[in-house]
Formats: sequence, structure tokens, C-alpha cells
Amino acid sequence: MTERRTFYPPIEPYESGHLDVGDGHSIYWERVGTPGAKPAVFLHGGPGGGFGADNRRCWDPDKYDVLLFEQRGCGRSTPFASLEDNTTQHLIADIEKLRAMCGHEKWQVFGGSWGSTLSLAYSQAHPERATEIILRGIFFGDQYEYEWLFKHGASEIYPDEFEKFLAILPEEGRDNPIEAFHRILTGEDEHLKLQAARAWSRWEGVTVTLLPSEATLAHFDDAKQALAMARIENHYMRHGCFLDEGQLLANVDRIRHIPCVIVQGRHDSCTPPRSAWELKQAWPEADLQIVPDGGHLFNEPGILDGLIRATDRFAGD
Repeated sequence: MTERRTFYPPIEPYESGHLDVGDGHSIYWERVGTPGAKPAVFLHGGPGGGFGADNRRCWDPDKYDVLLFEQRGCGRSTPFASLEDNTTQHLIADIEKLRAMCGHEKWQVFGGSWGSTLSLAYSQAHPERATEIILRGIFFGDQYEYEWLFKHGASEIYPDEFEKFLAILPEEGRDNPIEAFHRILTGEDEHLKLQAARAWSRWEGVTVTLLPSEATLAHFDDAKQALAMARIENHYMRHGCFLDEGQLLANVDRIRHIPCVIVQGRHDSCTPPRSAWELKQAWPEADLQIVPDGGHLFNEPGILDGLIRATDRFAGD
């Protein structure tokens, strides 16, 4: 068998800062690699997530100039965990402001999970700006995906954990967890809010792992991580990710001319392969790679191999 590719060596940003994007929001960004090399942008998951040091390591630093940033309300961006003026359309506009800040005409768009949603939405809004699109763990923001996560689907794979997820809610709210969690996460009881945030974030941590991972669950249990993830993710899902039902599939023709690689774990319990398969049917030119021993996380061996081979493939284009 061919040896699987893994991360490039650890790298520190050569430049970082905050960009005022308006509406009271300031976006944290950093750049890694070689100034003037092939441009790329990394779109993190969630909504409400962020990025870590390992996310910088998916590109050959000699051949790429990569911008990573934390979306509105996330990580080091301010105001923290804010829901005000925080929609998909705002994020698309922020990406364009960041591109202009960098001085790029075009760049490679790379995103996984919610980052795949945002990558598709951004590229469809600005198809002239994407040189390639690299996606992982496809999520459209459609109704069946919410039902998979919060009604019947992941709950049948992890019934014990789903029971823990619902336990913080009153009985009458458990048939609509998104709405019931919203009431707590935007309420005045700070102690209950943090409990709910940790329950929401833990459920996310459970569904993204192929095998049990205490380190992953600890990350999702961190108070700051949990609060941003739960509040922002719940906000987006409550509003259908600010997209029309079926929008991203319906608009695939806008981007079919752009080279695309889709890396999807066969056993992904967070964003199951159905969406990746539907995207491939609508976009036959895309290279869909279903990883037989893969789950959801980008750093699983088979998933990471596919992503790094994709960035290497496009490094000279």
C-alpha cells in the first residue's frame, strides 16, 4: 500500500493581526507559508469553532501562502460568541475583505464540515475568486442534516450520549432540541447557559470522533470553546445556516468549472456521506474520495492523507 501522507512540519505565522470588518466585529487572522506563493484560505468548522496549530500544516509552506482566520464571534475574534450581525452572508463578505487585505485576485478555498458549507457558499457567490476548492465532511445546512444530528440518526449510533445531550432540557423541549437549547443559550442564567453549552459541545465532540477520544472531548468541554461553539452553531442551525433549503446543490453549476476534491469519511457520524454523494452527482467533475476507515475529523490518517495530497496536487497551478 502507498504510505499515507501526514502533516508538514510545525510552522508559525509570518504575520497576524485583526481586521475590522464592520458591525462591531474584529476578525483575527494569520498567514503562514511563503509570501507571494500560491494563495489559499482556510475556512474552519462549527459554526463557532476556530483553528489550531495543526491546521496550518496541510500545505507545503514553500509553495503556498495560506490565510487562516477565526470567523465572527470565534476564538480570538471579537466580540466573543456574539450572535449580532453574524450570518453566512456576513462571513462571505468578511472573506472578500480578507482577500483584498492580502492583495490576492484568487485563492484556493479549503474547508471542512461547516467550513465546507461556507466554502461552497463563498465560491458560489464569487466563483471568479476560487482557483480550486478542497472540501471535507460535506454539510449543506439542509433539514435532513439537522434531523440526523438532533432527532433520528446520530442518536441511534450514540443513544447513551444523546440521552446525556437531552438531559439538561425540560421534557417538553426535547422534541425540538435546537429551539430548546436556544432559549437557554440566550437566557440570563449564566450557570445554566454554560451547562447547556457543554452539553451541546460534548454531543458535537462525540459525533466527530471515529473512536472514543478523551482529548477531543476535553477540547469540546473547555468553557470558552463550548460557549462559542454552542451559541453560534445553535444560532446558525436555528436559521437554516441562513441559506435556502437545497441552495448549495441548486447552485453547483456556478462552480462546476473549478477543480474540486471532496474527502469524506465513510463512517462520519456528524456529516454522513449522503451529502458528499449528492454533491458528486450534481458535480461529476469533482473528485470524491470516500475514506473507508475515516470518520469526521481532519486529522484522522485517511482524511488527512486525502487533504494533503489535494493541496500538493494543486501546488503548481
